[in-house]
Amino acid sequence: MNISVLGAGAWGTAVAIALTAKNNVLLWGRNVAAMNAMQKQRENTVYLSGFPLPANLEVSADFEAALQHANGEHDLLVIATSVSGLRPTLLACQSFQPKNVIWLCKGFEEQTQLLPHQIAQDILGADVRTGALLGPSFAQEVAKGLPCALTIASDSPDLCQLVVQALHVNAMRVYSSDDLVGVEVGGAVKNILAIATGVADGLGLGLNARAALMTRGLAEISRLGVALGGKAETLMGLTGVGDLILTCTGDLSRNRKVGLALAQGKTLDAIVQDLGHVAEGVRCAQAVRSLAQKLGIDMPITNAVAGVLFDGISAPEMIARLLSRDAKQEAH
Repeated sequence: MNISVLGAGAWGTAVAIALTAKNNVLLWGRNVAAMNAMQKQRENTVYLSGFPLPANLEVSADFEAALQHANGEHDLLVIATSVSGLRPTLLACQSFQPKNVIWLCKGFEEQTQLLPHQIAQDILGADVRTGALLGPSFAQEVAKGLPCALTIASDSPDLCQLVVQALHVNAMRVYSSDDLVGVEVGGAVKNILAIATGVADGLGLGLNARAALMTRGLAEISRLGVALGGKAETLMGLTGVGDLILTCTGDLSRNRKVGLALAQGKTLDAIVQDLGHVAEGVRCAQAVRSLAQKLGIDMPITNAVAGVLFDGISAPEMIARLLSRDAKQEAH
């Protein structure tokens, strides 16, 4: 199968590396100098150093060539940008009339509070088979060939079958779902909760506090997911509980690192400078807080994280506010 991966960051590169096991893969990036260096060195030294690119992985900065490479009826276009880059990338792809498009990003669009599949529907319409590939996965481990399990979510059974056929290789297992909303909400909100658990761990609040935050955070994910039309059982799977566990506890998690740094009293600007880019949970927190307020959904942990990120609340004050909430009878 011909596959083009649009976006040569850490995750896009890792997925491209994994897919070369049984596919003809082209990895595209917009920075011409960086892609030329990657082609010459056969390594993404900027975002995924230490992992050689397979000899059969094509690297290119030619956008048109990347779209043409994966424009057949049974080819696959993989968009590996952030949520903020999804809309402009889809708009650029529109005139090429791609047949099968999936994205790897997790979050809500800041300005519109739309999920990725809603953005894709707005731009590509109903004739293009589209879906989200999400799940608990760190780029470094995927590039290393360690086991992982992902979910392809789409309302097209044909696309799900195509993706499973292409990606279900070696140590990577792929499962399918028709619940796009549930899969995308789980993948988005868990990043906010990873910031919260990073704060708690950074303040030395212990493993009990971490477990409580993750469990109550799962309740917030479920409330929002169901309110938006997702299935509760989806959020008990890979893109809900699975992704939550990984991102909240894994030391490779960028969002967890944001929380740890906030606990040290660092400013968001300083944290972003240290990371080199914004973790998706930062962008997502504001959008989810606004959306929850519109829908009348109680999401105290999300609100607390947004308060630290954007309202000048300190990390200790965030925890104090959560602990001072009135006790409630809660079903889950």
